[in-house]
Amino acid sequence: MTTNAFGIDLGTNNIKIYSRADDNIKVEKNMIAIENKSNLFAYGDSAFEMYEKAPANIHISYPLCNGVIADIRNMETLVKYFIADITKNNIRPADYFITVPWDITQVEKRAFYDVIKEANIKARNIMIVDKAVADGLGCNIDVKNSQGILIVNVGYDTTEISILSLGGIVLSKLIKVGGMKFDEVIRSAVRKEFALIIGGKTAEQVKINLRKLEEDGADAIVYGRDIVTGLPVERAIPTKLVRESLLENYSTIVDNIKVILERTPPELGADIYRNGIYLTGGASSVSNLAEMIANGTGLKVNVAENPLTTVALGLSRIIKDENYRSVAYSIEGMNK
Repeated sequence: MTTNAFGIDLGTNNIKIYSRADDNIKVEKNMIAIENKSNLFAYGDSAFEMYEKAPANIHISYPLCNGVIADIRNMETLVKYFIADITKNNIRPADYFITVPWDITQVEKRAFYDVIKEANIKARNIMIVDKAVADGLGCNIDVKNSQGILIVNVGYDTTEISILSLGGIVLSKLIKVGGMKFDEVIRSAVRKEFALIIGGKTAEQVKINLRKLEEDGADAIVYGRDIVTGLPVERAIPTKLVRESLLENYSTIVDNIKVILERTPPELGADIYRNGIYLTGGASSVSNLAEMIANGTGLKVNVAENPLTTVALGLSRIIKDENYRSVAYSIEGMNK
């Protein structure tokens, strides 16, 4: 296998790029900052640092929305700059493997291909991999055998629930619940209970730290703007309020897992009962989510060791192991 190959997992919040040359995964925020509507000001983690702090002439955005590409031009720019960073501006012809969600249209799938093709990164071959299949490989599962595997990937914008067997997807459902929704309900609860407006970054930190705060029996300390006085203040937010605000979104994920399980063929269902659910994705490690899925379905929940990079790890296995190359495919009529 050629040493020059990349595996790309475009996430709404983070982009994960595996490079065969140095056998590493680069993780950066999938954000871009544009100054005066045309000039690239910052990208990746640097753009995220400016988020919610930038003046009006600097527009900061995510090129992905709900798991699909919303801004193809900015996404091409980001991919080009990230690949340039990895290769130290020495971009050479390479094979690219890119993951796509299953439950999207052909036009939306085509956009993922076009981003790589038009990003000016010397793509030799562009191969598509279904995200759930790469996820399974990243969890060290042999996805090519005949057992049924249930993978739940809780991302920033969406949660993808998929049943795998024989290297393909039997059933899959993409729902618009993820880490961003978790942040929104935390902000809403804090606003309602304390008349306090907090930023998205603050809500995200509360969400990330929730498990440790609960273990320590401590409140979450946040800074925001008091609605009544309009002044910046500090508040201690009880973890009970945060936990309860998340329950409705957790229930939505559990209900949709049940819907998929109800439609699963009995033989595959028996495999899933034995093996349990595999939980991955950047937002999957939020406190109490795994426990609620286990209680709601009666199944064992296996939480991925590296939930954020599981898909990219799966791509690395496809690139390195000829045995798994068959799960990658080109879109008819698109490759040169």
